[in-house]
Amino acid sequence: MAGIASGIYKQAPSDTPHERLLTPSSAIFRRNQVFLVAVFGGAFIFEIGFDKGLTKWWDWNNKGRQWKDIRHKYVQNEEDE
Repeated sequence: MAGIASGIYKQAPSDTPHERLLTPSSAIFRRNQVFLVAVFGGAFIFEIGFDKGLTKWWDWNNKGRQWKDIRHKYVQNEEDE
């Protein structure tokens, strides 16, 4: 049985042409640390951009209904007292 399996499952030589080709991701991410920094950095930048965009949309959609828009109606300045 071992003879049959060894004939079926042969290991490919390590110098095959497809192993020498570099994909764009393998050319950049040769080390795991570089990949992790890219993932976490991209997630951090995406989070900041998404948060700013959503906050801007929320303020535009709720203009006139937020405390920052109606505060002057209810709070008196110290100079007015």
